[in-house]
Amino acid sequence: MKTLIFSLYLNVMKAFAHLVPIEKESYVILNGAGRSGSNGYLFYKYLKNIHPELDVTLVEPWPSSHLSWKIWKKIGSAKYIFTTHEPFKIKKQQISISFWHGIPLKRMGVMAHNTAYRGNKRNMNIWHKEADYVVSSSDFYETLMSSCVGIEAKKYVRTGFPRLDYLVKPISKSQILNDLFDCNEAKAKIGIYMPTFRFELEDKNVMEKIKSGNFFALSDFNIQKLNDQLKRNNQYLIIKLHPYEMNLVKSSQQSVSNIKLLSNEYLEDNKIDLYEIIGATDFLITDFSSIYFDYLLLNKPIIFIDNLLEQYINKRGLLLSPYQEIVPGELVDNQRKLLDSLAKIDEDEFKEYRQFWKKITLERNNNCCQAVYELTKRMK
Repeated sequence: MKTLIFSLYLNVMKAFAHLVPIEKESYVILNGAGRSGSNGYLFYKYLKNIHPELDVTLVEPWPSSHLSWKIWKKIGSAKYIFTTHEPFKIKKQQISISFWHGIPLKRMGVMAHNTAYRGNKRNMNIWHKEADYVVSSSDFYETLMSSCVGIEAKKYVRTGFPRLDYLVKPISKSQILNDLFDCNEAKAKIGIYMPTFRFELEDKNVMEKIKSGNFFALSDFNIQKLNDQLKRNNQYLIIKLHPYEMNLVKSSQQSVSNIKLLSNEYLEDNKIDLYEIIGATDFLITDFSSIYFDYLLLNKPIIFIDNLLEQYINKRGLLLSPYQEIVPGELVDNQRKLLDSLAKIDEDEFKEYRQFWKKITLERNNNCCQAVYELTKRMK
């Protein structure tokens, strides 16, 4: 019922917004990615800083049933509409540019095991009708995206992703250490743990582990032992979970010195995106998240936690396999192995393999915001 009501609301507002005349220099960014590596927010930030002469509106969260008519008028009058998820436009004369929000590793759309044909067909039709351009970084990315949602080759533009510009221009490590850990140790190393969304596994045991504070969902998890190892290594670990999981684990998070949950409030209050923090980290811990493809740009160590590998393969599937061959980093499925990997992370045996994957996935990876802006100028 909620979906039906929202669909009705959307159609009514689009009908009214259709009556608003287009303004040629008007940009609207529909941001559904929050502050977690959002191409939309970071491109907005670029435009506001470098091109203050432009009329730029950031709409978030998107989609939403709580937007004012003033915002809908902005959407209706925009010449350029940028999205982080499905493409969107109201009028034929508008130009819809899709950023998407990650290079997919997990299957999605028609390739996923857990989606329905009817919904997939609808989504493919939206991409076909609404997307004028789809921002890309490589042939590899285009192949993955088209296999999942059927994007036509002619729609891709090789500008690279705006988030990559900010990955290599982070805030200072000293600010992160001071803000999150109350630390001013110049030689300390920072790691960040970013897992994929695990709720979709529909496994109560996994969610109960996360709820108890076991953010890795490992069978032998012990936060105090983990913290002790981090202290010995002079390492600090940031935990960035999906908002749903963050709400679960907040109340049970034990207070330890070298591990901190990163909240969306911190990012919003400081007007920064997660990528402006990630760029200052020394290593990444992840599982099946697309974050690892972008992190290749930094050529820093990555640890892959694969304790839920079989469940993801069975539930949704991966676009690339075997998993063990495509991830350029240590594989761990328990805390003992994780502690071992953290202790020897400086040995870093995977530098060359990371470079191999970077060449494939991130052919275009610099001055991406400028390239997207210049694309709009060529569309006049």
